[in-house]
Amino acid sequence: MPKRKKKAWVVTVDMGYGHQRAAYPLNYFAEGGIISANNYSSIPKRDRNIWHQTRSFYEFISRFKKVPVIGTKAFELYDKLQSIPDFYPRRDLSKANTQLKQMYNLFEVSNWGKHLIDKLAKQPLPIVTTFFTTAMMADFYGYPGDILCLATDTDISRAWVPPEPAKSKIVYLAPNRRVAERLKLYGVRPDKIFLTGFPLPLENVGNNLKIIKHDLGRRLAQLDPERIYINQYEKTLRHHLGNYFKKTISRPLTITFAVGGAGAQRELGGEIIKSLRQQIGGGQIRVNLVAGIHNVVNRYFRRAIKEAGLQKTIGSGVNIIFDANKYEYFKKFNQTLRTTDVLWTKPSELSFYCALGLPIIMAPHIGSQEIFNEKWLQSIGAGINQEDPRYTSEWLSDWLKSGWLAEAAMQGFLEAPKYGTFNVEKITFHRFKEAKKIKTVLQY
Repeated sequence: MPKRKKKAWVVTVDMGYGHQRAAYPLNYFAEGGIISANNYSSIPKRDRNIWHQTRSFYEFISRFKKVPVIGTKAFELYDKLQSIPDFYPRRDLSKANTQLKQMYNLFEVSNWGKHLIDKLAKQPLPIVTTFFTTAMMADFYGYPGDILCLATDTDISRAWVPPEPAKSKIVYLAPNRRVAERLKLYGVRPDKIFLTGFPLPLENVGNNLKIIKHDLGRRLAQLDPERIYINQYEKTLRHHLGNYFKKTISRPLTITFAVGGAGAQRELGGEIIKSLRQQIGGGQIRVNLVAGIHNVVNRYFRRAIKEAGLQKTIGSGVNIIFDANKYEYFKKFNQTLRTTDVLWTKPSELSFYCALGLPIIMAPHIGSQEIFNEKWLQSIGAGINQEDPRYTSEWLSDWLKSGWLAEAAMQGFLEAPKYGTFNVEKITFHRFKEAKKIKTVLQY
């Protein structure tokens, strides 16, 4: 873990997992720890209520989507409000949308967020935030220090940029090239955009990518038991991974299934272990079910394990990853990824974790931004859409025999950004201030 004297305010929101997961790796330079704008200790009651209404509706609508017909319609209407316009043809998309106008009305009428910004302004360190609303709060209330906003998906809606972007002092940190180009269409000045990549947990990256290479070097044999991919590309694998590349299988194939922040898609976890119960019971496959911070999901998984007749395998064949504290959960999850071979999840912010050399089996997307994450994973060859989970044991076996998952693991490592955490630190503290074209300087 790097040690730095320079500090910044790292601000996020406790809303789902994506924004806090992006902030978690930056904790080492966070003054006083990571701040959640919607539940910090001295937050005014009026501010808390506004945030609460926003979060509650998001989580409700994510779960309500499962209700036949009306759930789908309600979610489609909500999703349309935050939809991302087609990228082509390139055109001026700087006009403010309804969501932005409503947000700025709350700033003007209710002083929403002013208490937090005034509090931080007493020590005007750079603000690095993983949520657009908090960046705009700082900008609107005249925060005297630098304001840096980190996008958390592979494409973003107009809501991420203020109504008058050319007048804003917000600096944007783009996780991929599409976001960097999208910001220009929204009217952000090019000198306010830095291509950094998504911040990955340092405990999974290591200095000079040593941890990624170590874990990937042992993962490939698990994913390609018949060496279809390995035999064809062994020279390339040794070039990129060196002595970390191993041909021997060292553990049961390990799948980690992660539900979203609102607890959606928990039923999928039950279907997975039901289909794989013979392999789990026989010690050939191990499954980690990630309940996150939701005890209701934790209890559901325990019932699913019992119904599948796998109680005796808990702790060996099947495990539940759960912690009531979100940052403690992140720690457990990141540790679990070290010995994970396949990450199965909807295409959320975890899409960027393919850079760790993890092939991603994609569960159905929830929300328009996840459609773009799904397309991005497919475009770089790091993600594969799931087949019918009831028959996981069949199609997963075919995928392993073909070497597809080993190829996806390597593609994620080669094509996805790996240096995001380090790049965010560099930009925050002006360590590349002299660069004219940041993308030619940063390792991506």
